[in-house]
Amino acid sequence: MIEIDIQKSFKNKNEQINFHFKTTIENNSINAIFGQSGSGKTTFLRLLSGLETPDIGYIKVNDKIWFDSKKKINLVPQKRDVGFVFQDYALFPNMSVIKNLRFAQQEKNENFLQELLEIVDLKELQNKFPNALSGGEKQRVALIRAVARRPKLFLLDEAFSALDYSMRQQLQDSIDKIHKSFKMTTLFISHDISEVYRLSSHIKIVKNGKIVKEGTPDILFDNSKISGKFKFSAKILKIKKADIVYIITLLIGNNLTKVVATKEEVNKLNTGDTILVATKAFNPIIII
Repeated sequence: MIEIDIQKSFKNKNEQINFHFKTTIENNSINAIFGQSGSGKTTFLRLLSGLETPDIGYIKVNDKIWFDSKKKINLVPQKRDVGFVFQDYALFPNMSVIKNLRFAQQEKNENFLQELLEIVDLKELQNKFPNALSGGEKQRVALIRAVARRPKLFLLDEAFSALDYSMRQQLQDSIDKIHKSFKMTTLFISHDISEVYRLSSHIKIVKNGKIVKEGTPDILFDNSKISGKFKFSAKILKIKKADIVYIITLLIGNNLTKVVATKEEVNKLNTGDTILVATKAFNPIIII
């Protein structure tokens, strides 16, 4: 069990931003951190990993204290036993795939590395250098390099956001396989409802620097007030005014579609937002 109760204040221009994250995380679970841009999702992961320091509070992982402001305990990132996967891969360009993995290991175990390469289908590329890999291959290397340390906590900060739909699907498969094989406690940030629904056993919704809702995907994404025939996760590509209504261009999977929205709905939306779209009597409606 991971117990967290931390606070952090930032100054953004003339505005004071106060984050307060209080929650627990079950061991061996896979948790999605979901919310709009700027809500505090990345800050939450950075505070957990030790890349940022809370002002007050505590982080307790099983029986070990990682941070406690009262006891003046603050473990450095290297001692927190965290595997962190960033958007930009952060691979060493002068090392081959296998050497990147060996560098990450605390206790050398070549058989374990070969097992990881097998899981993400990279054994044949283990002697290649990062500049010879595709974006998806680099991201798979970044995934298993973080796992090579056998961390207690596995963190992914929108690790797939720059990849296309089919590549995201492959990497979701990789995370699923890794989690089933090694049962690491995992937290990942995503704006993609379908990704969150597919991978997570538990969701934490972050808004204005606080965790405002928690629960399983079925509970949080089951909007019982909407009796739609179908529901889709969609990304807003464009919002355009047309006479007295607005036309929203959406990306659903690999397909583009357009829906009509009112001024009141559009005021709550921005290009790049991920929303849920439901059809009701053949008329699409937006669930914000």
